[in-house]
Amino acid sequence: MRDHLTFLIEVDQLKTVLRQSPLAAADRRENDAEHSWHLALMVMTLAEYADEPIDVGHTIKLVVVHDLVEIYAGDTPIYDAELGESQQEREEAAADRLFGILPEDAGRKLRTLWDEFEARQTPEARFAKAMDRLQPLLLNWMAKGGTWRTPGVTADAVRGRKAVIGEASTTLWEAARHLIDEGERRGWAR
Repeated sequence: MRDHLTFLIEVDQLKTVLRQSPLAAADRRENDAEHSWHLALMVMTLAEYADEPIDVGHTIKLVVVHDLVEIYAGDTPIYDAELGESQQEREEAAADRLFGILPEDAGRKLRTLWDEFEARQTPEARFAKAMDRLQPLLLNWMAKGGTWRTPGVTADAVRGRKAVIGEASTTLWEAARHLIDEGERRGWAR
């Protein structure tokens, strides 16, 4: 039990990992724990729009686990190509370290969930990734551009990075494209 409790104390650090996305309800950036909670709620709310049937409980597990490695690897902003080059290596090392805190069987279960999310080979993982891309899009929309105003980011770049939504839900991808197009018309994205 000591290892389990040590892990739970360690993952509390997720609350301190700031993301680039602005909150819709407050004048600050969200943290990874808030992001993961929002994704879990989005899975519950939007599962009916998945193109393939998904196990909602399993998909929630994927979104809750997916960013835990950022405790050690840090958040990699979606439009930061330079930092993105080392993302996989940093996150793999972080996963080894973090899930290694747990007893072997428990650590392996969480690592398997994290690996599944990263590989996007199951309907649940594809939908989880779609939520991971849709959620900040909604926050940026509410912030009248948010990170879309980052130098060098264009509406086409946003469309390119968010296209993964369409791998899980044509309906949600259509809605996302509509928001991006409207943001471009309003001057929130170049």
